[in-house]
Amino acid sequence: MPRLYGFEDMAYRRVREIEAEGIRGAASRRLLQQTFEAIVEWMWDAGYRTTRGGRFRPAVLASVLYHPAIAGLEENEDGELVETGGPQIIPVEDFLAIRAMRPSNNPNTQRADQREYLISGHLGVCGLCAYSLGSSPSGSGTRGYRCSPSTAQHPGGCGKIRVKADLLENYVAEHVLAEMAKPEVSALIGLARDELLAEAAKLRKTAASARRRQKRLGESYAQSQDLSLKAFRSADKKLTELIRESTTQARFLEQVKHVPVGDVPDLVRWWKHAPLVSKKGVLALFLDQVAVYPAASRGSRTVDADRVALRWRVWGSTSLAEEDEVPAAPAQP
Repeated sequence: MPRLYGFEDMAYRRVREIEAEGIRGAASRRLLQQTFEAIVEWMWDAGYRTTRGGRFRPAVLASVLYHPAIAGLEENEDGELVETGGPQIIPVEDFLAIRAMRPSNNPNTQRADQREYLISGHLGVCGLCAYSLGSSPSGSGTRGYRCSPSTAQHPGGCGKIRVKADLLENYVAEHVLAEMAKPEVSALIGLARDELLAEAAKLRKTAASARRRQKRLGESYAQSQDLSLKAFRSADKKLTELIRESTTQARFLEQVKHVPVGDVPDLVRWWKHAPLVSKKGVLALFLDQVAVYPAASRGSRTVDADRVALRWRVWGSTSLAEEDEVPAAPAQP
């Protein structure tokens, strides 16, 4: 992961002053309503380069000026900005003013429709290579999921799985709602939700502990000659990965807080009208993984147990359901 422009370390504790000067200059110009296109031209003429020595692009500069770390802030799990105690390259009030100028905050700016996907994060995986499925609309705009092929620039999966979103989501929803409707399962939903929220809280604590360790690591490297740059980078990378993994998993589990507790008379009707966040919460509560395998034939519109394997989440010591039999990968011609 490349470092944030303006900082020496991934913990945002040590400022690279020559780059910080560029950020302050860019911020002052943005506050004067200059466009990012004009500002990057100024930065090039003034000799400011990206972390890799290249020319700034408007989107790259915007990502720097919108990053809370340049004002000594970070976003907590609720999306709120809080102080980190780290250095402030620009004042908080300037940062907030710049963020308020984002197009997404302008009511007169038309935002492109964002297509909604039910199976997100690490929940959906390719049955052949176990790589996470990503959203991938077809050329006609039909929603779909796909295992992205691996490239040198973007390491990925095998690229052999593609499935229409409606078919997969309807299949998964049908099975999850069938489990949810069972009286013996419905009675446990409240306890199961609390259990997963407690697990999410532990993951948040793990991430917070890793951040503190990362901060101490940065301070040790700055003050001591005993820690080599190679050792620092290796340890910093591991802590960054731990923070990211713990935070991502906690965010996934926290979706269950949107699951209704108690009797829902008509689950199918509720599902049709429920917000996406509640539907995702139900999937997070019931499923550990949705593995998708190749279709029986090209263009097949069939999604069944031969193509999709559901791995049910275990609540406490009792599994919701026996794991669906995982279909064997088809023989390669």
